[in-house]
Amino acid sequence: MRIDLHTHSAASDGTDTPAELVAAAAAAGLDVVALTDHDTVGGYRQAIGALPEGLTLVTGAELSCRLDGVGLHMLAYLFDPEEPELARERELVRDDRVPRAREMVRKLQALGVPITWEQVARIAGDGSVGRPHVATALVELGVVETVSDAFTPEWLADGGRAFAEKHELDPFDAIRLVRAAGGVTVFAHPAAVKRGAVVPESAIARLAAAGLDGIEVDHMDHDEPTRARLRGLARELGLLTTGSSDYHGTRKTVGLGEYTTDPEIYGEITRRATGAFPVPGAGGTGRP
Repeated sequence: MRIDLHTHSAASDGTDTPAELVAAAAAAGLDVVALTDHDTVGGYRQAIGALPEGLTLVTGAELSCRLDGVGLHMLAYLFDPEEPELARERELVRDDRVPRAREMVRKLQALGVPITWEQVARIAGDGSVGRPHVATALVELGVVETVSDAFTPEWLADGGRAFAEKHELDPFDAIRLVRAAGGVTVFAHPAAVKRGAVVPESAIARLAAAGLDGIEVDHMDHDEPTRARLRGLARELGLLTTGSSDYHGTRKTVGLGEYTTDPEIYGEITRRATGAFPVPGAGGTGRP
């Protein structure tokens, strides 16, 4: 089995519609794909309606969190999307995205970048606006070469010159809320230092003690020594280890299935989840 547990659609900051994403996942030879858009479940319906035969969809989300001033992302799998407390927190984060993006545009303009809010809104379309949309605008303007190049202290990284805060969950609250909604939590790219500051391993130990299920190890932003170190930490803390592409369509260079999760780990995630079940494809129509 080939399993990719971290992908994004145009419902947040990917470039593929949910229907295009599941079609691309099947074409890439995946057996299982997780849709984990940022702080939204808005892509579920279309992805399920278009799900090809032979591909299983894991519903999820990537939750925006902050701990001791450091931003981090929590992958939540197979939770009940209608559980009210978690739904309310996702809505608070989404509502703060537009003012935050506008503030980043204002800061970039003050730095002499000819960016406009209209440009960022066009790029975001119907998706949940975020830093990758602002980064794409910088690419369009020739300010940086790639989206990843915008996530530096010079531009949009945490604490960077054009960074702006937004409402984010405390990760301990995120773990509690996801668990109460029947879901499973995995700390996304926990050592992605190229994105900015990361939490120390002692914080990961605290999260594990609070009920964190796993950490994402095999990821494009982790080099081999980092992956080996994270595997050792996971063994020490009794955490599951996943691998995922963090696919964003053409917004990033990584392809679907470039990094994958062991089938036994996937099986354990599904065993722990009670809020929702993986959806097997039966030949989707492509319509929501």
